[in-house]
Amino acid sequence: MVPRTAAAVCAALLVLLAACGAPSPSSGRPDSAASAEDREVRELAELFTLLSDPGIKDEERFAVVQTIADAYLRSRDYGRLVSFLTGVVEKDASDPYAAHYLFTVAYAYLQSGAREVAALYFDRIVKNHPDLILRGESIHKVCLERLLELSPSPVRRIDYRRELIARFPDSIDLGAAWFLLGKEYERIGDWDAALAAYQKYLPHFGSSIPGYPDAFQYARTLIEFANSPKDWTFESLDDLVGRVQAALAQGSPRTLQRLRAKVGFFAMSWQQDQTEGNSQVLFDFSEFMTGSRIFSAPALDPGSNAREAFLRTWGWSERIATWYLYFRKINFPSDPEIHGRWEWAGIYFGEKLN
Repeated sequence: MVPRTAAAVCAALLVLLAACGAPSPSSGRPDSAASAEDREVRELAELFTLLSDPGIKDEERFAVVQTIADAYLRSRDYGRLVSFLTGVVEKDASDPYAAHYLFTVAYAYLQSGAREVAALYFDRIVKNHPDLILRGESIHKVCLERLLELSPSPVRRIDYRRELIARFPDSIDLGAAWFLLGKEYERIGDWDAALAAYQKYLPHFGSSIPGYPDAFQYARTLIEFANSPKDWTFESLDDLVGRVQAALAQGSPRTLQRLRAKVGFFAMSWQQDQTEGNSQVLFDFSEFMTGSRIFSAPALDPGSNAREAFLRTWGWSERIATWYLYFRKINFPSDPEIHGRWEWAGIYFGEKLN
């Protein structure tokens, strides 16, 4: 009769390790390749016999299954590994370690380059099997994170990210999670949901989000813009520039103040970055128009295009007399009446860099 004790399981593990290349404590010389293969076959057969015993305990069964799976993993025999583990789960879907077995199956498919199939298994684990803690981490959490990497669908990624936020708020970067959820909502055009996600991101402004160094400014500006009257926007660039030129010719700081954007307006040198805190300003034109006349070029700078434009101006007081006024087309699809209009968004100090 095959023994069913934990000691027997451990002994079987040691024998299999020896068969797969680990040195035997009682042997002073290596076996031949053929002998090692024969011994591995025998030990695998013994483990399969042990596995078939209906009286085997859950912990012992898991140890045996894991030992067999590890043998296939070491030899990179992913076909047999997948067949074996899926068979174990199909035989007993209520196995408390099913999530772990299927996670190994998903890993095997990843190693084989079958990313879509791997994603199916990660998804199956989350939806159909109780969670397990493996090496101190939730298998469901790891599956959700892998699914975010593997899924090409923003709709599916929204579901996965929302589940991560709901179930694992204490073990993820919530700031990054909320911001990236907002980006996913943007991709499908659900701007109300995107703005709600960005609003929840703002209290976590210290989060580092790879690929989005200006995340906080982006989210804050978008929310402030959504909540603003947007009464500084113009249907056409020509109309906006004409109004600004007229205000400059009249020397009217109050009109300029009314024409500039009230959200995200910046004033900075060409060398600065808009993500710098000191580029965002509450600008007072009267301080720079003390008695001197301000001139503007008759036409926009040649570097202007269909989405942004520059107007050279000069005669300003203080150290830098030349300013380039920056105009841009508004990108705000959540409001079709505003999307595509123009705003005076900022100022660059000094001559334009080549």
